[in-house]
Parts: sequence; C-alpha cells; structure tokens
Amino acid sequence: MPKQIIEGGCQCGAVRYVIEGEPIMAAICHCSTCRKANAAPAVAWAMFESGQVAFVAGQLKKYEASEEAIRGFCAECGTQISFEAEYLPGLIDITVGSFDKPESVQPSMHYWYSRHLSWAEFSDELPRYSEFPPVEQ
Repeated sequence: MPKQIIEGGCQCGAVRYVIEGEPIMAAICHCSTCRKANAAPAVAWAMFESGQVAFVAGQLKKYEASEEAIRGFCAECGTQISFEAEYLPGLIDITVGSFDKPESVQPSMHYWYSRHLSWAEFSDELPRYSEFPPVEQ
C-alpha cells in the first residue's frame, strides 16, 4: 500500500511542504501560546517524525517561542506552520490548517483542555486531556 502524501503550505504560497506517511498523532491544542501564535481559539496539529517532512519551496522564519520551543511561519504572509521542541526530539508538529486537504487528517484528542476558552466548545466525543502530553496512567 502506498504511503499517504500530504501537501501544504502558507496562505501566499511562498512556503510549501510535502509529508510522506501517517502522523504519529493529531490533536487540537488549547494552550494560550498556540492561541496567541495562531490568533485562534484552538489549533489542530499533526505530529510527524522530522524526516517525514520536506520543505520544497521557501524557508520558514523561526521564532523562539520559549527556551525549549521554536515556531516556524512564513515571513511573507505570517501563516503559522510548525512547532518543534526540545522535549519532542526528532519530531515536528505541522498545523493541520496549512494542509492543502486539512480533512485528510482527523484529530484524535484535545490537549491543554484545562486552558480552553469557555465559549469555544467542540461537539465531538474526542478525549480531553488537561495538559500535554497525555500520559497513560
């Protein structure tokens, strides 16, 4: 069976990427830093091994969001595209909203739900974790 190919990029088209294979996970994040960075009430992310993601046009502008986290975005239009962190070595999160076909990957959980906005309720039945990463108990 052929591997899934996901293509995407920024709003203006300056940055493009191709992802080969399935995500490790996909989730909706409710943390305040994702909300600020994306100017949205919540953000859907898909996590991949770094080697699965190839940037084929343009380069991401990197922003050191904290001592351990880097966010990548298009320097032309500002579209948020990636998140990498020291505590997730070898992994990269890509915003599902930047996929050409965002419906191709469905989130399986919510995390940092303890920080969700009370007026931004989702009607899905996905598990909700108060923080990240969800830890099996």
